[in-house]
Amino acid sequence: MNILGISGLESAMPFKKAHWPGLEEREYRISQGHDSAAALVIDGRIIAAAAEERFDRRKHSAAFPTSAIRYCLAEAGRSLADVDELAHAFDYAPYRILYAAHPQSAELFRQVYSREALLAQVARNLPGFPPDRVRHVKHHLAHAASAYFTSGWNECLVLVIDGMGEAMSATVYHALDGRLTQLREIAAADSIGILYSLVTLHLGFDFNSDEYKIMGLAPYGDPARYSAFFEQAVEFRDDGVIHIPLLRLDRTRDERENHLAARESLERNLIPTRAPEGELTARHSDVAAALQMTLDRALEHLCTHFAKTTGLRRLAMAGGVALNCTANGNLLRSGLFDEIHIQPAAGDDGAALGAAIQRAAANGEARNERTPVPFLGPCHTQEQINAALHATGDRIEVIRLNNLSETCARAARLIADGRVIAWYRGRMEYGPRALGHRSILADPARPDMRQRINAMVKMREAFRPFAPATTLEQAHEWFEIPAGAEHPFMITTVNVRPEHRAALPAITHVNGSARLQTVSKKDNADFHALLTALGQTTGLEMALNTSFNVKGQPIVNTPREAVDTFLGTGIEFLFLENTLVQRRPGKSAGT
Repeated sequence: MNILGISGLESAMPFKKAHWPGLEEREYRISQGHDSAAALVIDGRIIAAAAEERFDRRKHSAAFPTSAIRYCLAEAGRSLADVDELAHAFDYAPYRILYAAHPQSAELFRQVYSREALLAQVARNLPGFPPDRVRHVKHHLAHAASAYFTSGWNECLVLVIDGMGEAMSATVYHALDGRLTQLREIAAADSIGILYSLVTLHLGFDFNSDEYKIMGLAPYGDPARYSAFFEQAVEFRDDGVIHIPLLRLDRTRDERENHLAARESLERNLIPTRAPEGELTARHSDVAAALQMTLDRALEHLCTHFAKTTGLRRLAMAGGVALNCTANGNLLRSGLFDEIHIQPAAGDDGAALGAAIQRAAANGEARNERTPVPFLGPCHTQEQINAALHATGDRIEVIRLNNLSETCARAARLIADGRVIAWYRGRMEYGPRALGHRSILADPARPDMRQRINAMVKMREAFRPFAPATTLEQAHEWFEIPAGAEHPFMITTVNVRPEHRAALPAITHVNGSARLQTVSKKDNADFHALLTALGQTTGLEMALNTSFNVKGQPIVNTPREAVDTFLGTGIEFLFLENTLVQRRPGKSAGT
């Protein structure tokens, strides 16, 4: 069967803007259905997947994923008529009566969450697609399927944890023989993900978007300063459940919609709200540290209980909270599990994949195979690259290289010389991390490199660390992990070995940690070749690796976007497959 999975609720934010006018733009993100995406599964095998933001160029786009669908079908050589099922990663049907209790919530259900609303979008964007082929998959079940059926394990514990999916914030499953049996649910009223996002908003960042910034800020703070507040805000019950009295302060519809009472409590009992451009002080770092510690404890509390009651020693995870690399690293080091698999597109874009896989499983076709590095997005031809280069006129010089080996040798030499390069090659990554196909790369051993990249490209907060990518063969020499341990998705923090921290200043965070990506020849051959060439040049098979985009924009997709981003920033060299691009003398960034 050909099954398309999709995610996103394109009407959620417009509905909120119409019914709650006058909020800050950041507050409108207190809603569901962002990060729409499409994924295609054929006969149980994952063929293609991409987020809509990479096509419409709106970060966290919630638009119906028409372009992502079009790409997935083209990648497989299929047409819309060939699709047997279209599976949406939300199922609100069980909540229809609950929403009917209030006129405004009934209208929300009708316009945003109902099957009728989805079918109207399908009819508008996919004319002629039969309504009887449209399916719904519970949001957390989609996440769970995305984790389990990419783990390669017949049996494991599965934890889905996010802000909110329909009405739940966390769900635990026992996965066995291709089936997911639900063990426990935690309602959105006790969502550790929502709490994390509310404090993110309170600290002047964007709800449901900038949580990773809090993770980066936390190591600068002292959690003890505000630990008492969070100990009262979050309770850990003996049955493994998390209870959050702070969120239960929201009682009226308006309070629940925008968490007004909970936010007022933060204002009154924690620290004053920080404006987005306000000064970051030690107090903000201390709050971030205490919040991160609370999340770490919550995740370990859940896992400790269910690991003990089930006896399972393998864990698969998905959901937006599963993108918190610090919590993941602490969980890995806890020893609760022998192995942990985190689906690399753990956020709601990955729910599209899960919806497709779950429907494949329901039809007896799902293949439980460990996912390689998720290069599931578009790849562009040399003709498309040439067209993008031609469109830039006389602003660039182009050097044609003969093969991958020559390209890697040239790139390695530039990185060793302290240059910042953009590396664009092969199919685009699925998920939020650039893993060596749409990356900006530099020397991790240079003390000034973090500041240089922030100044020339990223324009981001100075407290946020950059990540290292290193060959699987050398990773254990530099980081506190066993030889051969794989961390291919840049989704877990590990400790840099103390004796090497001073030598790797650009990727070592203030607490000695790093968000590691290990690169294997099997799953990421071209990037591995580049890192190997770096090792031959410098002795260090490692690069600072950050996503190829500028602040506020999605990772680049097309060659034209790559060239435009290169020319609009201070990136010094661009590699488009085996083509080296540099500015003509006298042509600076933006000219």
